[in-house]
Amino acid sequence: MTRLPRPAAIVLLALLALLAAYPLYGSLLFPEKHAFLLQKVTGIMILAIMAMSLDLLVGIAGMVSLGHAAFFGLGGYMLAILSPQYEAADIWVALPLALATVAAVSAVIGALSIRTNGISFIMITLAFGQMGYFFFNDSRLAGGSDGAFIYVMPTVEIAGVSLLNLESKLTFYYVVLGAFVGAYLLLRMVLASPFGRVVQAIGVNENRVRGLGFDPDRYKLVAFVIGATIAGLAGFLGAAQYGFVNPAMLSWHQSGQALVMVILGGTGTLFGPALGAFVLELARMGFESVTEHWLLPMGLFVIAVVVLLPKGVAGLLLQLERKPPPEAEDGA
Repeated sequence: MTRLPRPAAIVLLALLALLAAYPLYGSLLFPEKHAFLLQKVTGIMILAIMAMSLDLLVGIAGMVSLGHAAFFGLGGYMLAILSPQYEAADIWVALPLALATVAAVSAVIGALSIRTNGISFIMITLAFGQMGYFFFNDSRLAGGSDGAFIYVMPTVEIAGVSLLNLESKLTFYYVVLGAFVGAYLLLRMVLASPFGRVVQAIGVNENRVRGLGFDPDRYKLVAFVIGATIAGLAGFLGAAQYGFVNPAMLSWHQSGQALVMVILGGTGTLFGPALGAFVLELARMGFESVTEHWLLPMGLFVIAVVVLLPKGVAGLLLQLERKPPPEAEDGA
């Protein structure tokens, strides 16, 4: 992954500052809708975490997955399963167990999936995703097709002292913002490591990486587990926010939506899919407010962005860096 151009980095930092300050100016600009919009922006950041985790597979490692929502949903369901009815789960127990479960399940699925490539990989991940969907849809483990409620937010305490009150929408907003930034920095750090360099090379030419003496399957499996675990974190946060989980969280529709975010934002950039999540969800809000037939203009919008911006929204930012003028040639 290449270094971010300085103008692009400045734009991204400015957007991050707007996100961080939104609870301050949002209440002034939208006093009547502030609570709704605060929750909406929180939800978009959660989807952005999922989109970035998918980009690790799609844009970096070259593994197009249509079953990524299975890990998103599993993370949410784990919170529902670990939460006592009408009582709060201990986040120091629930979150590690949820992420460990997602990592273990993704390791098994990944070990079987990476044996394939191309269309076959897409189809096998889709099949595993739908297996997860029907497991929770037909099982009584967590409410079946009706889903399950999470009545109380997890507690964040040490020795009986409450550190954070997640019931506060403002506090939860900043927790999700921290997770959003942390997920991005973690993925950047992973890709800057020798392991990440090999994963990026696999996305470019897997056969050449194998010829250099590396085992691509091992690297792809680890990347698959990392991406799935971060998606599980997003699902955990999503379930905590809405207090509800249902099988739709694991469906291929959810995976397809995340893939659209990656494509709109720009594959292989990490920050691009995060921008894609905001673009897609804000466009959805706009079209829904205009017409009940919002799916038609929404589809046209997605097509227009893909056609006009083949490198996604991130492509615009990456073009901001000024190229030095060519050196003047010496005389004749």
